[in-house]
Amino acid sequence: MDNNVITSKLSSLARCVGRIRLKSPQSVEALIDDYDLQDIISLNLERSIHNCVDIAAHILSEQDIPVPETMAESFDKLYELGFVPVDLALRLKKAVGFRNLAVHTYQAIDWNIVFSIITERLDDFPEFARCIIERMEI
Repeated sequence: MDNNVITSKLSSLARCVGRIRLKSPQSVEALIDDYDLQDIISLNLERSIHNCVDIAAHILSEQDIPVPETMAESFDKLYELGFVPVDLALRLKKAVGFRNLAVHTYQAIDWNIVFSIITERLDDFPEFARCIIERMEI
């Protein structure tokens, strides 16, 4: 397995999470009122989720298992292989659901949910990175 690919994706993930932390407003109202913040945060959330999916796909491509049918299923497979705990796999599957909504129906995004994600669930991404680094011994 090419650890350089995973390392590059982990670096991109860290950068995206850093951008979200840097630009996160103090209130949901501030997020709702600022289209630039909405763009920065939603784009970096999408990229964070996609980096996790890409990392999962890269790892799973080297395993002797059936290919996941969905992006969300990738996290079930990582759990089954012992890469991530079940609770993190479930949260990342929900993140994929958010990503799909954000990509396909941007106007329908509930910014209250986005604010909740960036204030309560953003640490899921560094947790995922730690799990991968520990398992891969990168």
